[in-house]
Amino acid sequence: MKRRKARRKQRRKPRRRRATPAAPLASPPPTEAERQLLALARELAALGADPLPRAIDLLAAAYAPEAPLPSALQQAWLAGRGNKTAVLALAWAREQVRLALEEMLGAARAGDVRGALGVSVHTHAWLVLAACEALAQEPPSAVPDRVRALAELTGAVR
Repeated sequence: MKRRKARRKQRRKPRRRRATPAAPLASPPPTEAERQLLALARELAALGADPLPRAIDLLAAAYAPEAPLPSALQQAWLAGRGNKTAVLALAWAREQVRLALEEMLGAARAGDVRGALGVSVHTHAWLVLAACEALAQEPPSAVPDRVRALAELTGAVR
């Protein structure tokens, strides 16, 4: 009988220690590109009456080849490789710009679900933002023509 008790004691698993909660990680400071994107989103959201033509001009100026935003974005994306937190923060800031543009386009349509292009407001906002981002790759002499085409595409022709 003593042997059975001794064996049972040997089979017992050692008690696990309770894990102490980890200290919360400090978020890294925002990059210059993230700050610029969030400022652009705030500016888009603050545009008043008839904001679409001014929004196109604002986006075109922000993404023009000589503007500081495209180079800051490129540096931030390259520096963020391997840093998931930095990439997600930058993507979130870009999404804020798209959402501000989407709200503006939705208000401009005023009930027209499909718009002149036959696409939803979400898709339209994405297309406009992608077109503005592409301006950074255009030669500076072609930018005014591309901005005029973008204004026609969005119905923001003056």
